[in-house]
Parts: sequence; structure tokens; C-alpha cells
Amino acid sequence: MNLYEQAAKLLKDGKYTVALTGAGLSTESGIPDFRSSTGYYANIIPEDALSNDVMYNEPERFYKEGYQILKDLEGKKPNDAHFALTKLQEMGLMHEIITQNIDNLHQLAESRDVLPVHGDASHGHCESCQSVYSFEEIDDLVQGGEIPPRCPKCGGLVRTNVVLFGDAMPVEFERAIQATERADTMVVIGSSLRVMPVAYLPRQVKNLIIINKDMTPYDGYADVVIHESAAVALTRILECLK
Repeated sequence: MNLYEQAAKLLKDGKYTVALTGAGLSTESGIPDFRSSTGYYANIIPEDALSNDVMYNEPERFYKEGYQILKDLEGKKPNDAHFALTKLQEMGLMHEIITQNIDNLHQLAESRDVLPVHGDASHGHCESCQSVYSFEEIDDLVQGGEIPPRCPKCGGLVRTNVVLFGDAMPVEFERAIQATERADTMVVIGSSLRVMPVAYLPRQVKNLIIINKDMTPYDGYADVVIHESAAVALTRILECLK
């Protein structure tokens, strides 16, 4: 039995399965991993550029550096890995999808019960009146020279719904903990499993499948480890399930 067949068997035998997805799942949609050592992100420290401290106290810098990471998500489309997870849900073999990604691609692939534990870049809100704004509306304000962007309704600060470094974790993280407690099986896809507190979750399940091109700290703990791209691995697992 090869690794894909082993993973498929765990999915079929699992009573309650959740996914945990990270940046490696979305790189195939053309979204760069900002922790990569290549490209212009190499000169940006994400913990700094995407921090609430910089957003509030150095807005010009935030909208020059951290904001660029968010803007790079515009126009991106789900890839085969996103659609494979939707298919697994349709087959009744996948329940919640816990994602560290902020790109909204699971939702665009029509997955349900998606828990974006690091927030979502597709929208923002006014901190004063709580009015909701699309990223495109926020970008219009920024491109018009309004930094930081202000709410056209009340003048309050408009900010992204992304969980920045220094922000509290959102309610979706508590729901992710609850989903993990219900689960007996987890499939980790494209996550380095190095970012806390999310990296704590895989320890809570009985059966663990890891799909990631690089090694993770949990490889020795997992039942199945597949060092392959997310789209290739999930497609092969689906073929084994047919």
C-alpha cells in the first residue's frame, strides 16, 4: 500500500476529519509564501511589516510593505488542491477546514465550514462604526492617497480583517480548537507547522496525515507524510478513493 492509498484509507476510516491548510496550498495559485527566501519578500520581516504596531504607529510603512502582501492576493483563483478539499467534503470525508491562509480561496472553491484562524484579506471594517468594506473599496481609499484609510461614513480608521501580529486570535480559532477536539483525523496541507498557536492543533488528533513539500516538526508524529505538492497529492488520494 503506497502513501496515497494509506492516506485514503485513513480518510475512509475516519469518523470525523478536519483539514489544516497553510501557505503551501496557495502557492500553486500564484500566491508567494512571504516566508520564502526569494523575491521581494526576502527583505520584509512579516512579523514586523504585518504587525498592528506598525499599522497604527507607522501607517506609511505598513501600506508600503505589509499592505503589499495583502494586495498580492487580488485576482487569485483556487487551484486543484482547493477543489479537491471541496470534493472530499461533498463525499462526506472532510468536515471543517481550518486555514492559516488569508486569501479566501477555500470559500471561492465553494468549501463549507471554513475557519480562517488568521483572518481574511478580502474585507475590512471601520473600527468606529463597524461598517464593512471590501478590499477593493479599501484599496480605492489607499490609492487615492488616504493613508491610513478613513471610513467615508464616520471618519474612523478602516483596517483589514487579517489577524496581524499583535492582534488577539479571532473566534474562529476557538471554533478550530473545538473542531479538532471532535476529530479523530487531521490532514495538514501546505503548513510548516511552526506558527503558534495553530501548530499546537495536530497534537490533539489520533490520526495525522501531513502533505507538505518540506519537512515539518510533526513528521515523526504523523501516520502518513507525503512530501509532494498539495494539488498532486490530493488528486492522487482522490483517485484512490474512487
